[in-house]
Amino acid sequence: MTHVEIFTDGACLGNPGPGGWAAIVVEGDRRREITGYEAATTNNRMEMQAALEGLRALAEGARVDLFTDSQYLSKGMKEWLPKWKRNNWRTAAKQPVKNVDLWEQLDGVAAAHDVRWHWIRGHDGHVENERCDTLANDAIRERGPVSGTSKERA
Repeated sequence: MTHVEIFTDGACLGNPGPGGWAAIVVEGDRRREITGYEAATTNNRMEMQAALEGLRALAEGARVDLFTDSQYLSKGMKEWLPKWKRNNWRTAAKQPVKNVDLWEQLDGVAAAHDVRWHWIRGHDGHVENERCDTLANDAIRERGPVSGTSKERA
């Protein structure tokens, strides 16, 4: 089983507002940076999109260490998701889960791998997290021509 590290971050100008996401995918000596842009979104959605696209960039069956500075994403995948699914996508307060479309996609894509979710403190000097933050904000500044566009850098 191939071991991969994925580092992710999302950014949003305003919340909601234009947003960007970034993932760095490290597999052996190969390192890829992928980014994307959404014209109208939220920070949480961009954090989730970064993880989703990072996982989508892999062949099935990888052992993945995924690093995020989003407790919403990390706790969502490690703690809350099983409960939400059991409760038909309702919170403990019986309210609909926000961003259910992305949670369902993440659940499906993550199931194809052995994923370990790691929370890291953002803006704390972690090299890959700082790079993802820069890439996500650059994606916003570059304002992709079409919502949902993405770029890959070798």
